[in-house]
Formats: sequence, C-alpha cells, structure tokens
Amino acid sequence: MQPGSKRILVLITGWSFILLGLVGLFLPVLQGLLFMLIGIIILSSQYAWARLLMAKLRKRVPAIARLADQAADKAKTLLKRFSRHHSTN
Repeated sequence: MQPGSKRILVLITGWSFILLGLVGLFLPVLQGLLFMLIGIIILSSQYAWARLLMAKLRKRVPAIARLADQAADKAKTLLKRFSRHHSTN
C-alpha cells in the first residue's frame, strides 16, 4: 500500500469513528464515547492534538491507556497480516 493512500485511509477511518461518536452521543444505540476514543486513537498517529489528548487521557485514566495500547498492538498485527496477504496475491 502506498504511504499516501495509507494516510488517507487512516484519516478517513479516524474521522469516521469521530463522527460516529458524535452521533452516538445523541442516540442511545451507539456508544458515543467509545467511538470517539477509537477515532482519537487512530488519529493520534497523524495529528499532534490527538497525541496530546491521548497523553492527557493516559495520565488521568491509566486503564484506558492499557486498553488503547492493546488495541493498537492488535491493529498493527492485523495490518501486517493484511498487507502480507495482499502483497502475495
């Protein structure tokens, strides 16, 4: 995958989760804060403000930091598998 297209995919995914989170704040069906947190985690690889927000969250809520780290590790593993699978085809 090209670096530019990877960045665009990350931005689209991150902002999509942020938008879902905003909608989820008003709809009882969606977990708004969870989706916003996922979006911030994704966008923290691209934006300084998201990294700063994640750093503040890590200090205030260490349990969220552990969950975020586990999710990031799992996502990296999945992306590596996905990219290897598509590069062999």
